[in-house]
Amino acid sequence: MNILVIIPTYNESESIMAVIDGLLSLKENVEILVVDDDSPDGTADVVKSRGLPRIHLLSRQEKTGLGGAYRAGFLWALERGKFSHIVTMDGDGSHRCADLSLMLSKADTPNSVLFGTRWMPGGAIVNWPKSRQLLSRMGTTYARIALKIPLRDLTGGFRIYPITLLKELNISAIASEGYCFQIEMARAAVAHQCALVESPITFVERKHGVSKMNRSIVVEALWRVTLWGFSRRLGRSADKLHYVK
Repeated sequence: MNILVIIPTYNESESIMAVIDGLLSLKENVEILVVDDDSPDGTADVVKSRGLPRIHLLSRQEKTGLGGAYRAGFLWALERGKFSHIVTMDGDGSHRCADLSLMLSKADTPNSVLFGTRWMPGGAIVNWPKSRQLLSRMGTTYARIALKIPLRDLTGGFRIYPITLLKELNISAIASEGYCFQIEMARAAVAHQCALVESPITFVERKHGVSKMNRSIVVEALWRVTLWGFSRRLGRSADKLHYVK
């Protein structure tokens, strides 16, 4: 497995090096791509200061959202042509590097996407208020019912995608910008008929910086999932043609 970990960042200068050092300490030989959206706190400079060949930086000129950062990261990986698996994770320390080894051990099934899952036996949440837990669980439940996707954590961003999937997706067609991007990627994986594999993770609330969650992100997810759900019920789903080349 040739693994690239993609980490989108915006104002994560206080957290990003701990995440990078945790990844570099794993027994797996991973490479890291930080996709920074012109963070005013100097996140890009912190990453560049590490100066290791396994660490890459993709600096973007403006903040366009989580979806835009991941699309840019996926295209960067595809252009290099040397990676077999792409890991996505947050740069604020909420995803534990210690969970990644277990996830990777389950990711070698052909044509499978591995989902780090909080809401399953063995999964946990640390230091999240009950209101955030309720919002996350309700969001996943609504999306799972509306879209008929049998996953227990549709909004989480700790995942492993096979490069074969990304090669065959119309990356630009995955248009969500906020955390709805995670739901849409799951939808694209289903359209590609991938196996969906879950692995328990412990999600830890950030110690530094400010959460990117806001009302517009919630509204985007609610609106898109509702439209996709109605389309599916009316028999107008064209996911295979929309997402898969």
